Amino acid sequence: MSGPRAGAAGVAASRLLQGLLLVAALGGLWPGGGPGTAAARKDHCNKTVDVYEDVATPEVTAQNFGKPMTCSYRFRSLRTATRRDGILRIRFKKFKVGTLVNASTCVGGYMQIIDGNAKSDLSNRKEPGEFCGESEQPQTFISETSFVRLLFHTDNFTDQTYLSFDSRAEEAFEVYLRYGQHPELYPNRRGQVLAGTYCERVFRDCKLQTCYVQSPAYPGVYPRHLHCRYQLNTRLPFIKLYIENEEFNIDGHRCENIMTCPMRPISSGSQNCPYDYIRIYDGKNETAPVIGTFCGMGKFPYSIIGTGEDLFVEFVTSPAGPLLNTGFHFNVGNWPGHVEPAGERSGACDWKLTSRALSKSGDSEGIFLSVAHWYPPHTSCTYLIQGEPNQIVRLYFPSFRINRIESPIEPWQGDCGESLTLYDASWPDDSRIIKTFCDTFSRAMEKHDFVSTGNALFVRFESKTGSYSGSSLYYWAHYDFFNNTHFGEPVSGTTCDETFWSWRSRSGVLRSPLNTLIYKQGATTTAPERSSTAAGALVMAARAVAVQQAADQQLAAALPPKDVKCTYRFVTDKRLYARVILNIHSINFKSPPYSSATCGECWSDRVDKLLAWEPQPNATGPSEPPTNSSGGAVCICKNNAYGAIMGGIGPLRMVSQGEELALQLIVDGAGATSSYFKHPGPLFEAQYQFIHGPLCGPTLHRASEEGDFLFPHLEALGYAEPPRDIHCIWELQVHRGRDLWLHFEKVKFPSRNCSDGKIEAYLPGRVQPFLTVCGENETALRTLPILSSKELNVSPEHEPSVTIHFTAATTPARTAFKIEWTQLHHLPRNSDGILMTSKLVEQRQEPQQAQQAQQAQQAQQQDQGGAAVARPDPDQDDYDDDEDDEEPLPPSTPAPTPEPEPDSCGFLCPGDSGLCIAASLVCNGVVNCPNVTALESAAAGLDVADLPSLPPGAFGAGAGGDEDPETCARPASAALSMAAFVCGVAAGAALALVCGGLACWACRSCKRDPLDDIGSVPF
Repeated sequence: MSGPRAGAAGVAASRLLQGLLLVAALGGLWPGGGPGTAAARKDHCNKTVDVYEDVATPEVTAQNFGKPMTCSYRFRSLRTATRRDGILRIRFKKFKVGTLVNASTCVGGYMQIIDGNAKSDLSNRKEPGEFCGESEQPQTFISETSFVRLLFHTDNFTDQTYLSFDSRAEEAFEVYLRYGQHPELYPNRRGQVLAGTYCERVFRDCKLQTCYVQSPAYPGVYPRHLHCRYQLNTRLPFIKLYIENEEFNIDGHRCENIMTCPMRPISSGSQNCPYDYIRIYDGKNETAPVIGTFCGMGKFPYSIIGTGEDLFVEFVTSPAGPLLNTGFHFNVGNWPGHVEPAGERSGACDWKLTSRALSKSGDSEGIFLSVAHWYPPHTSCTYLIQGEPNQIVRLYFPSFRINRIESPIEPWQGDCGESLTLYDASWPDDSRIIKTFCDTFSRAMEKHDFVSTGNALFVRFESKTGSYSGSSLYYWAHYDFFNNTHFGEPVSGTTCDETFWSWRSRSGVLRSPLNTLIYKQGATTTAPERSSTAAGALVMAARAVAVQQAADQQLAAALPPKDVKCTYRFVTDKRLYARVILNIHSINFKSPPYSSATCGECWSDRVDKLLAWEPQPNATGPSEPPTNSSGGAVCICKNNAYGAIMGGIGPLRMVSQGEELALQLIVDGAGATSSYFKHPGPLFEAQYQFIHGPLCGPTLHRASEEGDFLFPHLEALGYAEPPRDIHCIWELQVHRGRDLWLHFEKVKFPSRNCSDGKIEAYLPGRVQPFLTVCGENETALRTLPILSSKELNVSPEHEPSVTIHFTAATTPARTAFKIEWTQLHHLPRNSDGILMTSKLVEQRQEPQQAQQAQQAQQAQQQDQGGAAVARPDPDQDDYDDDEDDEEPLPPSTPAPTPEPEPDSCGFLCPGDSGLCIAASLVCNGVVNCPNVTALESAAAGLDVADLPSLPPGAFGAGAGGDEDPETCARPASAALSMAAFVCGVAAGAALALVCGGLACWACRSCKRDPLDDIGSVPF
């Protein structure tokens, strides 16, 4: 019989029964009518039931057997003056009516439970649903209101159709499993019911144990034909349903017979839960993404975590079902420890974390956590950590745990169901994988620094299974940025080495590394793993690398910390520049907190220090730092003498002799991290400059009896670029024990301003120059003092020398000068003050005889058909590019004769000064004896212009000088002897001499002094 028809029949039967009851009641007043009427009151239909009363359907009689029957039971109101409205606990002892078809329809009979009425705040009276089937075990229904009515109907009443129950009334808050402890403190623990509904509730600001989400009538059997909606909210993100290990029974049994209807385990998915189910949405309503649909029976295996502050739960039951299932109960809270990264989010879990966003947040390090909320299968969450172009990224995990996948949405049997991959790139480039962590075999790496080589590091989390409650890879990740600006060119394969090339930059500044991460032990860039596009190959490679890195970590932990070493090389080419100047301005080393080293011996002590040295010019590979101060090497630490210079006097300057300088910073590994990691101040500051361009010519002039050089270097004028400024440094070496006389020829400055050109000369070991000349005091060059051997010999380890600097802040146009020098020897004096002329070296030949022998030799060579040795140009004999070549022959030297011993004194210069020169310098066309009278007059304050008109600073051309005509003239006897010898030579030889003489005369008449044209050379 259908529902409407059954209802009509039930109404008619009810009216008939009411009439019969009335007759029976009246009959009870008659004699003999007592016992029968009492039994009828107990088991009749359509009655109001008192609490604690046992109720059962009527007995089967001939009158009702096989007939339709409808019974209605209304429970008496529980409201009294002394107690609030309570609830009813109805225990169904036996129940059997109808048959459940397709788990959604009752055929042959049903029972309805109407909870509430039109006057109550909530009620299901409009769609109460139907219960049918059989239940021999007691089942309990706990009402939501104090108004409950049962409607029992069967189309065919027999002894196989029955209902038996009892009831009792309780205070609502006495139901502990429903309201929990101290329900008076949390009146809205079960949510606020929306008006006009039975089970739609709103939960706001949920915290653990303050919000109970339950099926209606929990912990009893839930009603049928429900559509309940629960709006859940917390203050903080990652709202969590705590249902792990809670009893869950939604459509778990469809009949009581376990053999016929086995228990249905907890399942998910709409296809597995078509009738009764709970559906959870990640948001505020049904339009939000669906997390899952669940049904079945058992302990729920996991909790569910949303991505935000809201979840929407929908509970649906079919119109008909068995009187068996008890529903659900869970708490609501939020997952603690939520941290919002400082960046921009796109989508559910894709982040862009930049250094600018981190700076705006005011934090020094950024934080992001593993995925703590639900996510569907094949999820990919990415983190692009990007700094400025000059920055690098560091990522490390203070906490990292790798667990098995505990709450998968889809099962997975292979490796790497979930993985975390780090890329040294701004996108997931498989060729630049730093590290991959898998849930099946990887080992967590806590507090290990992963450093990018560029300004970006990409992190990707992938899950093939999905999860209801977060990732199996639990990590707490920190990231920060470091300034990786280099002042030079970084050296590949090193931590902080740099090279400064002269063709990249002529000058610049440098300091200790701005990237203080190098001071942290173990903070090295991790080499990318080899990868393949094939998933299997990638997993195998990741497994092998994980094993190797674990072994490397154990080995590194057993070794003592290594010193931090940064080497800076300054390299040039003499075709551009021939020298390097390095000025070290300051050092700021700290005292190690747990070290007793005091820098007593800088080279050997284990302290923070700075080494500077000039590498060997013929070294084929990188120069190793020296172990002592040989070769001019310098070691600077906090407490030694050089450190004191840094602290107070001024910068330390080093000038290279060749084309390379090296500087190395050494920081003791034991205190590097504590002293300098994230310490912004520089450990040292320096400035470099490449100087001595091609126009300067050779840098070194080795010791010789006399020499000269010209600025600008004539051979460089054809190919050298015009410099914007210039700085030349020449070193003139002197034989030990000799004096030195400097004299300048035809000096030309473009103006009187010293910035347009300035010459400075330095003695060894002196900071201040002994000579400074520019356009405004050019006349000072006329009376240069003679430099004594005592002034030149400052150390037995170094050769005596004079250093000459020429600087010009602008293009050195129309600047020219020639510097000449002669080595002098002082004759000692006897006790009476007379010069010891016995010290003069006895020459085998007088100067005149030497000249005659030379002429005779030339004549003999001509007679034999040979060519005479040409006399080198005195103005160009010393301008070869290679400073290591042999010294040119002195002007007017007739033939390559052996040079006298360095301490020889072959010619005594005029005057009483006791100065003498080598015999080879006599009559060579260059004045080598100084004008002692002029020097003494200048010292006495006399005007040098009043002296005889002689070459500046020279007396050699005067009487008795090395270029005196009388000294260089031949005696008459020597001339006759030579003429006789020449007459004996063949006529052809004489003719050749005449032709050669004419040719030489023509060349000399046409030749001009190079200095005359230098001023007009366009740079």
